Amino acid sequence: MTLTTTRARDIMGRFDECRLLVVGDLMLDRYVMGKVDRISPEAPVPVVQVLSERSVPGGACNVGLNIQALGGHSRVCGVVGTCGHGDELLGHLEVAGVDVSSVLRDPGISTIVKTRVVADRQQMLRVDRERTDISEWVESDSFYERLHRGLDGMTGVILEDYGKGVLQQGVVKQVLDACARSGIPSGYDPKDNHELDVRGITFATPNRKEAFTVAGLRDRTPDEEPLMDTNLNEAVATLCRLWEPEHLLITLGPQGMYLKGREKEPAHLTTRAREVFDVSGAGDTVIATTMLALASGADFVEAAELANVAAGLVVAKLGTATTTQEEILGALEWQP
Repeated sequence: MTLTTTRARDIMGRFDECRLLVVGDLMLDRYVMGKVDRISPEAPVPVVQVLSERSVPGGACNVGLNIQALGGHSRVCGVVGTCGHGDELLGHLEVAGVDVSSVLRDPGISTIVKTRVVADRQQMLRVDRERTDISEWVESDSFYERLHRGLDGMTGVILEDYGKGVLQQGVVKQVLDACARSGIPSGYDPKDNHELDVRGITFATPNRKEAFTVAGLRDRTPDEEPLMDTNLNEAVATLCRLWEPEHLLITLGPQGMYLKGREKEPAHLTTRAREVFDVSGAGDTVIATTMLALASGADFVEAAELANVAAGLVVAKLGTATTTQEEILGALEWQP
């Protein structure tokens, strides 16, 4: 860990100048919280007595929330329905300060909703409502108009792929071309079963499973020391050929992060997590923090180290979560 508290404070002090567009799959995460005291007489399943319910923006929306929580300014671009769930989702985003002017709404679109039933801090069940055949809307003039307006004045763009249909190749090309013309950084958080041409991306942040899946390789050595892991190094080399990124950041769960810059030796950052309750949304925190730091003048290693600390904080929280500059500074001041 080379990032000092003073340097982190300097970098984060410029987050307020960052305006980031997040393009991707917008969804609503609902949580039904309860307790289990008995097994159903109808089937061998637990009966959950509901104690509370809540909803939060999920998917690409959570990246926007992370940006806001860290002191930056975010705008999201995607599609939602004109249903009550769509109203609920956009309402949450607006309250958090996220700009939703680039969101296309249409009665033919089904707002994506993931409902998690949680009892005694244990997820029992997840129910998904979604429709991924949305090319008709994503490839429309109306969506491209919103995308182009959304790109105006941005200092960075994040492509957040949850495999639900927004990140079509045409959308990706429009974003990367605009970033190249404006000289602003672009980030890519991939989905392992969705192949896209993102050559020229500034950085990508796959997790280990996504890295091996996209590379077409079997992960045979998940517990190997990262820098000595020949299988991981092979996957990294393949991704660098496929995506041609300036930087690659692979999240490794309890093993931390693996970094590879163009024509640079790989580096390994050990995890900063002190306890882990829920890894949901940790990747969103990583790409949001990394992009904010890069757009604020940090080099990539500094950005990754800051993201590593941020991710360690959110996995200690239950459910889709965010962190703040104050929490990050507090974690940096605490040295194990």
